[in-house]
Amino acid sequence: MTGNTQVVVIGGGYAGVMTANRLTQRDDVTVTLVNPRSAFVERIRLHQLMAGGTHDAVVDYRKVLAEGVRLVVDTVTRIDADARGVTLAAGGTLGYDYLVYAAGSGSADPRVPGAAEFAHPIASLEETQRLRALIDATPATAPVTVVGAGPTGIEAAAELAEAGHAVTLVCGGVLGPYLHPRGRRSVAGRLAALGATVLDGPGTKVTEVTRDAVRLDDGRELPSAVTVWTAGFGVPDLAARSGLGTDAVGRLLTDETLTSVDDVRIVAAGDSAAPSGLPLRMSCQAAIPLGARAADTVLSRIAGEPPSPLNQAFAGQCISLGRGGGILQFAHRYDVAVWFHIDGRPGARLKEMVCSGTVRHLAAEARKPGSYGLHRIPGGGKRRRLLAAGHGGAPLTAEAADRPGTGS
Repeated sequence: MTGNTQVVVIGGGYAGVMTANRLTQRDDVTVTLVNPRSAFVERIRLHQLMAGGTHDAVVDYRKVLAEGVRLVVDTVTRIDADARGVTLAAGGTLGYDYLVYAAGSGSADPRVPGAAEFAHPIASLEETQRLRALIDATPATAPVTVVGAGPTGIEAAAELAEAGHAVTLVCGGVLGPYLHPRGRRSVAGRLAALGATVLDGPGTKVTEVTRDAVRLDDGRELPSAVTVWTAGFGVPDLAARSGLGTDAVGRLLTDETLTSVDDVRIVAAGDSAAPSGLPLRMSCQAAIPLGARAADTVLSRIAGEPPSPLNQAFAGQCISLGRGGGILQFAHRYDVAVWFHIDGRPGARLKEMVCSGTVRHLAAEARKPGSYGLHRIPGGGKRRRLLAAGHGGAPLTAEAADRPGTGS
């Protein structure tokens, strides 16, 4: 390809910013980033904003975005792959030679009676800001219920409990499904020490949310002045509405180079990507390397070279447990927890290092495009075997990983 290449990146989160920054390696590439906000949101800190305001979860784009990237504060409403253009909510279109779909994720439709009306998600900055105002106006002695026991639910419950609120965490099953049993016991102990009540195991699925209560499938009714909903995430329906191939959740279907199965000019990264129908865990740990891989795919195609396939390695999962505690749950490179973890105050310090490190990675790539290299760490052996076996995408478990024959 000769002349200037126009690349549009949809979404200014962890994946989109990494992609945009990395694309500026070439002087003959013009990069436009479309994002609905004028500031970068640190989603992994939204629980801090919600509970005590220990962080505002916002970073100025000037700190993380390369100078050569044009930021358009708007929302893409449609992708026209045939015309190679995107339609903006504010009016007008942007043409592209390549499009990077990094639309991210948000709150999923709870599909539980009353949850949409009376429960409060914290998947976006605006949702969290509204919830923060509600919590600030609620007496500390009033019961607060957090639904969902993944990392977001655990962090929200811990943060609220540490701030002095009467918190009940409703798991709907297992506390911290990703965690190894040893790590799970550590998290349970920390939540108990903070004064949070944890309801896990059978009978803890929410069947209804009302203005002042949460009902469980075993018949219990929990008083709840504020209900925080963290049970699941969804992705925008932009790709599906635009006629592109998606998985059942709505993530853009790609091959292992993150190229759309429908169009070689469209590449995906982050939570909205489903490479080979086997998407990675929604997390900034996956999003940033996927953003780098997506950029490398586009740059390879511009150069007329075959792009390299995905080779993702994971380290584990970090969960903050208030400001004074946390856990770093280590894992196999294929993202299944192992027995080893670091908890307590050292866990809290490591979690803070990870949170700060994500911004540093983006800022470093902005200053020196092409410097990021963690997406090249070997870790794809297990994935390649799953793909060869036609694995349907059901998640592995820590318990399964301890059985013979499941190691990397």
